[in-house]
This record gives sequence, C-alpha cells and structure tokens, in this order.
Amino acid sequence: MYENSAVINTFIAGGLAGATSRTVVSPLERLKIILNGKGAAGQAYGGVWPGLVRMWREEGFAGFMKGNGINVVRILPYSAIQFTSYGYVKTLFARWSGQETLSTPFRLAAGATAGILAVSATYPLDLVRARLSIATANMSRSSGSMFTAEDAKLGIMGMTKKVYRTEGGIRGLYRGCWATAVGVAPYVSLNFYIYETLKPIILPADYHPTHDIERVGRQLLSGALAGGTSLLFTHPFDVVRRKLQVVGIGGANREFDGAIDCIRKISAREGFWKGMYRGLVPNIIKVVPSIAVSFYTFETVKDSLTRWSNRDRDDID
Repeated sequence: MYENSAVINTFIAGGLAGATSRTVVSPLERLKIILNGKGAAGQAYGGVWPGLVRMWREEGFAGFMKGNGINVVRILPYSAIQFTSYGYVKTLFARWSGQETLSTPFRLAAGATAGILAVSATYPLDLVRARLSIATANMSRSSGSMFTAEDAKLGIMGMTKKVYRTEGGIRGLYRGCWATAVGVAPYVSLNFYIYETLKPIILPADYHPTHDIERVGRQLLSGALAGGTSLLFTHPFDVVRRKLQVVGIGGANREFDGAIDCIRKISAREGFWKGMYRGLVPNIIKVVPSIAVSFYTFETVKDSLTRWSNRDRDDID
C-alpha cells in the first residue's frame, strides 16, 4: 500500500510541478511558438521584449495567458507521467543490472524512456496548443495568412475537431510526433542527469544554510543550469516540431514533407545555425526558470506528501 502511495505522491508532485512551471513562463511560451511559426504565418513579432510589449498592448494579460489553459491540461499528465515513469524505469534498471547506484548510460536511458512515454501520451494536446497560440495572435490574421479569423475563435475542442477532420484524423493530430520524441528523449535525459549531478554539488546533503531562501536559491540554480544546458543540444528539434505542427491548417499547402525535408529546406533557406536555432533566446529565457521551478515544485510537493503519508502510517501503527 505504501509503495502505491509513493507512486501516487510522485504522480501528483510531477503534475503540479509541470502546471506551476508552465504558468510562470506562459507569456514566453506563447511568444516562442509565435516566433518559431512566423515563417508559416508570414508575420513576425520581433524580439523578446518588443514581442511581449506588443502582446500586452494588443491583448493585455489575457494575451500572456492565451493557450495556457490547454498548456496546463497537457502538462499535468505529461509531467506526471514523465516524473513517475523516470523513477519507475530507474527502479527496473537497478533490479536488472544489480547496480545500487545506476551508471550514466542507465540514467540517460531512463530519462529518454520517460520523455518518450510522456510525449506519446499527450502529443495531440501539444499540437492543438501550438495551433491555438499561432491562430489567436492578432498579427496572424492578416491577408495571406494560413490562419483565419474563424481559426482564431476556435477553442480546444474546436481546433482538435478541425485538425482531425481536415488533416487525416489521428495522423493529423500526431503530425511531427516522431521529431518531438527524438528531441524530447535526449532533452529529458540530460535534464534529469544534469540536475541529479549538479544538485549534490550545489546543495550537498551535509550543507545546512542559515536561511531557507539560500537553500531554495541553490535548488533553483541546479534546475536552471540543467534546463539551459539541455536546451542547447535539443533546440533544433523543437524548431522542427513547431514547424510541422503549424503547417497545413486551413487547407493551406504543406510546406514540408516530414522532419528531414523540414531541416533541409530551412537550412537551405536560412542556414542551419540561423534557421534551426531561431527563437533560441526566448526559449532559453523560458526554459531556465521553467525547469528550475519544475524541479523545485516537484521535490517540495513530493516531500510534503511523503511526510503526510508517513504521519498517517505512524498513526496507524
């Protein structure tokens, strides 16, 4: 019963960690999607600060939170599955290998497995969120855009039904999924690995800070460094994923015939570094606090739930 309780605690803590972290960086999340998709929409928000200012001026606080509802709906199960499956797969590897402390290859493999499982379970929501973020941007409604005013009015269910109806059913909802999985696998692996490597160094077990704020700061720093470093290796996959997610809406001709064709055409048109690392700055600005808050929230909530569970067990005993 208590093993099940530990799994449930991990699942809850993982879900809350994802929801909290994504809400904190919701404006940057939406801006990143718009910047990555601006070639398809034929529009540009500009840089990070000008884009945020324009978003606030034209749409207010609601613009900052646009798409965050579906983002939270998606990230709750995504993050919960990711954290839970990571712990479970690590346990399986430990039993299979007989290693008390898993080696680096096993830890990286556990992270990759967790990322693939999580993205496979929640990808359609991610695609719909990307479509809504682009379609509701005021600039995307101009003449010649692949997004229409009707698209901008669609909600979660409306956009899901439209993609399913006009883009090949389930296949349309999973457009770009394999590119996402390929990008997520190393990203999640590096996230967990770097965080678990850095945290004991930045916040040793025998270190007892004078103030809680110092402990929190060190824990957040571990997550921030993990997220930023991982992103440098995997950002091109995120660019490909967003490009594939926003093509074909409204019956427009699809610009890319799969992930490989997308990379080839972007590299030929813009150059590899410029094209495949487009939107890196807002992505880093978003990911660093997001991962920091995610790991901090996860451990804080899980520790609290564990103490609560142990207290109930002591009461029963």
